Amino acid sequence: NAELGDRPLAYRIEREIKSRLADLLGETPQGELPPLAPAVISDVYYLNSEPARSRPTISIGGPGVNGLPAELVQSLPTAVAIENTLVVQMDVEMKDARVAVWGMDHLETVRAVDLFIGRGYLDMFIKAVVEASE
Repeated sequence: NAELGDRPLAYRIEREIKSRLADLLGETPQGELPPLAPAVISDVYYLNSEPARSRPTISIGGPGVNGLPAELVQSLPTAVAIENTLVVQMDVEMKDARVAVWGMDHLETVRAVDLFIGRGYLDMFIKAVVEASE
């Protein structure tokens, strides 16, 4: 379920991040690597890779289908919660550059992603990551 439902949502966020980074940082000259670039990876890879764990992170999908939010649910504050429906967990002061976005089922996870993007949480995240990289 995570691969079929949540991975496409992760690619949607990846596209949004790339677009916003291009607006903030300008286009990367051809042949050069961008200064910041999102990557969609699995929770298994993330949990077993120290370099990945040190990077800013947005986790999509709930603890029932994804091992990462099972870890994050205990350590991140809740920015938005609609009881028994969806959750966006993040430190809005961005001292912790990890985010968990999930719902109780796939449709609620879609709604959580819409809320994360539409209410400015993604922009807050990107701004903090860009500032930390300067």
